[in-house]
Amino acid sequence: MARVIKGHQAEANAFVPLPLRDGVAPSYLWLTETRAGGMLRFLCERFPDVSAAAWAARLARGEIVDARGVALNADSHVRQGMRIWYYRELEHEETPIPFQERVLFQDEHLLVADKPHFLPTIPTGRFLKETLLVRLKRQYDLPHLVPIHRLDRETAGVVIFSHNPDSRGAYQSMFQKRVVQKTYEALAGSMQGRDFPFTYRSRMQDAEQFFVSEEVEGEPNSETVIELLERRGDLARYRLHPHTGRKHQLRLHLSQLGAPIVNDTFYPVALPCKGDDYSAPLKLLARSIAFDDPLTGQPRSFSSAFTLDWPA
Repeated sequence: MARVIKGHQAEANAFVPLPLRDGVAPSYLWLTETRAGGMLRFLCERFPDVSAAAWAARLARGEIVDARGVALNADSHVRQGMRIWYYRELEHEETPIPFQERVLFQDEHLLVADKPHFLPTIPTGRFLKETLLVRLKRQYDLPHLVPIHRLDRETAGVVIFSHNPDSRGAYQSMFQKRVVQKTYEALAGSMQGRDFPFTYRSRMQDAEQFFVSEEVEGEPNSETVIELLERRGDLARYRLHPHTGRKHQLRLHLSQLGAPIVNDTFYPVALPCKGDDYSAPLKLLARSIAFDDPLTGQPRSFSSAFTLDWPA
């Protein structure tokens, strides 16, 4: 099979031949090899979870085009160096996520959103239109909207987006340089016998189960400062300051400390997927983000309006 490089509209600097469609930006594939058999055969082999009938229908509707915007057909050649543009679609109807995001701030460069629990930040897996990015693109008509950082689907709170490609790099560099102050809150097990605040460090890596992380021996590459806000019985409310941004860092760190976050279905043990059960949100909230604006030098701070309710 021809190797491909996959991307999204926001990652491409060249002409984009397909428009935003109901908030969904087109994706693209770079082909790095030539192969025989035609475009339909290639697409079926590249995306085996999508039926041949679905690909044939999309080709017939002219929804798959080359870099010039020319519609491809089932027999179109698959050549090295081609870039194919298409819309990602789901085979089945998405289940509406019954929680609403809020917009906390918008100017000519940024949009700051307050994400509810259960809403993915970007399209992934079985989620496409029911994602924060697509909802905001559709509602505010911002075709260049891109998240500068991300939150897990299970985590609520503040997410910063760029919608101006000219200034995007300046804001992205803040996260790369770790000059952004991120504060989280969590309801988790009560840690006894510790003096607060304290700093927890460990070396993290992807686990054998690709969707979770694990700690291993070696030089620490993750760091979290933990403050105690209040205790109620066997639970406590913590303020967390991650100085690094490893996948599931806060969830894994608290679990390793013997205080897993309430309703965490990944740590300490990954439980079976609960599907569209919204009854038990993860008690983790990205409470605030603060930074000095790289364009103006002025301090900025944004805080979530969501709260973490104690379990009944």
